Amino acid sequence: MLPGEDRAARRVLLACMAAGVTTLLDQSVLNIAVPALRQSLEAGPTDVQWIVAGYSLTFGLMLVPGGSLGDVRGRKGLFLVGLSTFVLCGVVAATGGRPDMVIVARLVQGAGAGLVNSQVIGTLQDVFSGLDRARALGLYAVTGGVAAALGPALGGALVAAFGPEPGWRLCLLLNTPCGLLTLWLAFRWLPATRRTGRRSQLDWWGLMWAGALTLALMLPFISTPGSGRAAALWAGAALVLAGCFAVGQRLRVRAGRAPLVHPALARSLPYTLGTGIAMASFGSSLAATLVLTMFLQSGLGLSALTAAAVTLPSAVAMGVTSAVAWRVVRHLGPHTVTAGLALGILALLAGAAATVSAPRTALPLVLAAVQLLSGAAAGLTIAPNQAQVLQHAPAEAAGVAGGILQMAQRIAAAVALSAVSGSYLRGTSGATGLPRTAFAHATLLCAGLLTVAVALSLLRPRLTDRRGPPALPASAHRQPAPVHKEPS
Repeated sequence: MLPGEDRAARRVLLACMAAGVTTLLDQSVLNIAVPALRQSLEAGPTDVQWIVAGYSLTFGLMLVPGGSLGDVRGRKGLFLVGLSTFVLCGVVAATGGRPDMVIVARLVQGAGAGLVNSQVIGTLQDVFSGLDRARALGLYAVTGGVAAALGPALGGALVAAFGPEPGWRLCLLLNTPCGLLTLWLAFRWLPATRRTGRRSQLDWWGLMWAGALTLALMLPFISTPGSGRAAALWAGAALVLAGCFAVGQRLRVRAGRAPLVHPALARSLPYTLGTGIAMASFGSSLAATLVLTMFLQSGLGLSALTAAAVTLPSAVAMGVTSAVAWRVVRHLGPHTVTAGLALGILALLAGAAATVSAPRTALPLVLAAVQLLSGAAAGLTIAPNQAQVLQHAPAEAAGVAGGILQMAQRIAAAVALSAVSGSYLRGTSGATGLPRTAFAHATLLCAGLLTVAVALSLLRPRLTDRRGPPALPASAHRQPAPVHKEPS
């Protein structure tokens, strides 16, 4: 049953969930079509990495400024503008004839998606309160996750039905009907524009340093450094940018201005650890799905439809476990997330072992079973972890906590997609490339990310128990904002 006290609030939630489906489906549905896109456009490895990772980069960087603009200008209008941009750029990308045209369209499309999702987060916090707010945000996260898991299956069906060349373009056009339907729902059901802030105090310098730091982390994986000295220079640049970001945040606080990352969030160790868990698990999930679809088609020579069938169990398992995750939380508490992450590591290790040892004929079936475990792990991780993270957001920073969380996830996804796909593409390049070995190595990188997440998850309950539960944010006591009710 949907949270909320009346039909209007539930309609708002449905419109927001439709936005999550549209924007997250768009990225995952393209994964299955990457080999066809690469061949059609004669795109190089760097082009492919920018096409798949650039979307996540601009998505994440737009979340915080989008939320600030929504506070000042109202959310509904920005939602409609962002979604219209998203749909339009999807058409441009689908009709592009050169890799650089597709890259630019995907970058702008990601910014539109980030603008939409920042308004979703703010709208759900405006309309819902208390437990209903946590349930609404959880449903939004799970719906987007299931859509992302279903994307490869839908993309595979399109490529199989229409062929590689039209197929990858139709994958990019799939967001058009979804986006138009979401626009109609948002126009009718979202509450009228209401400004919640008098003026914007967005930390543009902080956002610039964060973006530059992300690029410094991404670019070495997209364009591999030719020497140890070049790698050291990239590492030094990342450290300098991280230092500039930290110093800039401190100076902004001393000046009495709002920083990009609220100081209370940085001081909340449970929130920081939970965000780190979300970053590692989200980046690992997207990167593992991308390299799997590339390996099944370019490495094993399977059709797009067969590759999609291998990934489909993940979506099914994720939908089922997401529905029962809250019952598991009642018994295991915060350890539910740890159990889900451990199951994800087990699935990735099993997939890597099977790739280098199983016969070719049996490998697709084995990887389908691995996907079943991976989907179940994601269902136990996504919504429970988000609820824990937002629960430990300090009261004075409750409003920006969701935006920072999603921005961190998207930036981590951009870096993980670049690193993991770059590892696989380099391992398969040239006449001596070994797809099986390259896929196993890429999968182990994803397992390493989840191992970091498990370590953080084991540390979080000890800190929480030591400090005691946080006070309920003042915003949770606030009555929901009035929602414009449409006639039945």
